[in-house]
Amino acid sequence: MVSNFHLPPMGYGPGSQPPEEDGAELEYLPMPQDMRAYSPHVPDVDNPDKYTPALTLLAEVAAASAQAGKGGENKVFDLSELDADNRGLIAETMGEGEVAAKLHGVPAVAAQESVFAGVWVMHGAGLDALEVGPAPSLAFERAFVPRKPALGDAAEKVPGVVNAPPLLVELLDKSEAYKPDTEVHVINLTLLPHTEQDLVWLDAALGTGSVDVLSRGYGNCRITATATENVWRVQFFNSMDTLILDTFEVTNMPEIALAAPEDLIDSGARILEVLEAIR
Repeated sequence: MVSNFHLPPMGYGPGSQPPEEDGAELEYLPMPQDMRAYSPHVPDVDNPDKYTPALTLLAEVAAASAQAGKGGENKVFDLSELDADNRGLIAETMGEGEVAAKLHGVPAVAAQESVFAGVWVMHGAGLDALEVGPAPSLAFERAFVPRKPALGDAAEKVPGVVNAPPLLVELLDKSEAYKPDTEVHVINLTLLPHTEQDLVWLDAALGTGSVDVLSRGYGNCRITATATENVWRVQFFNSMDTLILDTFEVTNMPEIALAAPEDLIDSGARILEVLEAIR
């Protein structure tokens, strides 16, 4: 009769690890660090009457957030006419959230999501504003405006360009067929064989658009518009800045860059909570 009993593999079980008195310590891989999470901050306001303009504006921002979460259009609030104290209260209340965007063009605009998802602080030449919506409207308008033109199949094929041309054909086909209700199409470069020359060729073939987005959580997600309509490069890096997922997405805006409807509604409720605490 053959026994089902098997000896354990070598190197396991009692006695396989050095005892503490040997002075040896187990070494572990570093764990992810610096996860950002919402934490309420209530500005210290001595005289609420002095800050009536800022508090009124925050109430309007809360209402706009709730409306945007139900499918309403983006709404912009001009901050340029606030005095220094009221503008400071807005800045302190908004804080800094996970997502930031560079919107290239004239004027160049920096968009920083506040601690309230979907509420964006917008800065540029002649621009000091808050915008409420899933993403800044300029991000949609400028995304595929070329900073570096798309060369398409005319991009120079150097030795080593092997698998990129068929990927370009697929991306262009999905780009031309894209409609707002179309399912997002993803090409996962991490799972596909490719060379460095393939990636350089695709960059030249697709060009570079005018919107760069950085989303921070566990590590970073870097999102770059190409100069090809509806084609984005989306790259995920871990907390040690190692590339762990490299993709192209065919969509009007990658989902990770958008504030979800439920987040916008929640932002409206949180702003009201801060207002109640101030008053």
